[in-house]
Amino acid sequence: MRSYRIGRLFGIPIELDLTFLVVLPLFAYLIGSSVGTYAELLNEQFGAGLDVAALSGDPVVAFTLGALAAVGLFVGVVLHELGHSLVAMRFGFPIASITLWLFGGVAQLSEMPEDWKQELYIALAGPAVSVALGVVSYGAFTLVDPNGSALLAGTRFLLGYLALMNVVLAVFNLLPGFPMDGGRVLRALLARTRPYARATQLAAEVGKLFAILLGLFGLFGGGGLFLVAIAFFIYIGASSEAQQTMMKAAFEGVVVRDVMTPREEVKAVAPDTSVADLVERMFRERHTGYPVLDAGRVVGVVTLSDAQSVDEVERDAFTVEEVMTRELETIGPDEDAIDALQRMQSTGVGRLLVMDGEDLVGIISRTDLMTALDIVRESGSLQAENRDPETMASSDRPA
Repeated sequence: MRSYRIGRLFGIPIELDLTFLVVLPLFAYLIGSSVGTYAELLNEQFGAGLDVAALSGDPVVAFTLGALAAVGLFVGVVLHELGHSLVAMRFGFPIASITLWLFGGVAQLSEMPEDWKQELYIALAGPAVSVALGVVSYGAFTLVDPNGSALLAGTRFLLGYLALMNVVLAVFNLLPGFPMDGGRVLRALLARTRPYARATQLAAEVGKLFAILLGLFGLFGGGGLFLVAIAFFIYIGASSEAQQTMMKAAFEGVVVRDVMTPREEVKAVAPDTSVADLVERMFRERHTGYPVLDAGRVVGVVTLSDAQSVDEVERDAFTVEEVMTRELETIGPDEDAIDALQRMQSTGVGRLLVMDGEDLVGIISRTDLMTALDIVRESGSLQAENRDPETMASSDRPA
């Protein structure tokens, strides 16, 4: 969903996802409605000496405390992610942003470190910050007079709550739910004696098992639907990162030139082709996109969705030039094949034009990459000079 930038810390953009604007008031309400319960817990655990009735009896006081506690909790989440980010930057990994969203926060690393020590330090930095915040909050909590004014009582409640919750946040994140912090710690330790891809696969399997158990606890153990949702995203995240890591390992040393459909096999259309003829050709050739060439020069790309934007009765009157996309997504022939896949995912396209300067030298599609991946997994290598054109030139199939 869309994010809004609210500032920068140490040069890192801090952004709010739209889902955060929903969850912050929800957390404020949930905490505010449970102020009495939390006050009793703090009295039991910390000997806080809080007047439970005074804090929870007035709805205005309770929900004001809930709002302040929710804001404080998410400030702690930002600092937690900042801990990850600063250590990652220390190792030379740029941070695109820190984003607050439905399930807390996430630091967007440009790439994940494959050195197990670096990943271990980065993964532990966030929980270490949360523990430090808990200790500082508890230290401030002990300095506030429990027998003071209502304002001091509320302050003591907030500090005690934040002390407790920051430690809980650290502990929860260290559970082995890859790609949570604990899962990344597990992968780092596994990578000491195993290839990075294999360590990722094992950590992901543990993470998925953890997600299943967490989901079952949410459903049947009283944890609630929020835990079920967290479990779902842990499972999806573990599966996705494991797949990407395995693909990166499989494509190591493979460049776009090895995988692409070369220029001489690329089918193209002219800009003055009617949309009706284009649709008929797509049906006949079972192809969903073509580069548009004018005197041998690429001037655009036209896809099935472009053609479908024209009403069927008007397709004879429109040409490809009028519906084609002029903003081209391109890649160089000597770039890594995995970079091509990541670019397709980030831009939401099914194929990239392979350009050498101003010259079209080929096309690479998702289907090309998946076919190449199957070959690499079967044979362990991909030799460009031994490729079967019928096997590798798969851009003629829908991508």
